[in-house]
Amino acid sequence: MSVLAWLILGLIAGFIASKLVNKTGEGLILDIVLGIVGAFVGGFLFSFVGAAPITGFNIYSIIVAVIGSVVVLFIYHAFAGRSTSSTI
Repeated sequence: MSVLAWLILGLIAGFIASKLVNKTGEGLILDIVLGIVGAFVGGFLFSFVGAAPITGFNIYSIIVAVIGSVVVLFIYHAFAGRSTSSTI
């Protein structure tokens, strides 16, 4: 896939995953970045269980990328959502 296709796939996957996870989105750039990372994670997870990874710019690849993006967003919120102040 071309770089432009990866950006579009990442934007779509990141946007959908952000709406599923926290209903507001993370912003355009972060949605794209998390979507692209999610596409790689989704492709790895699907390959790991024996399913086909991302195959191009199609519905199946968007579903794989969204699932990966949801996983990435849960991890992102687990680390970014932590409070830095301690109550001692």
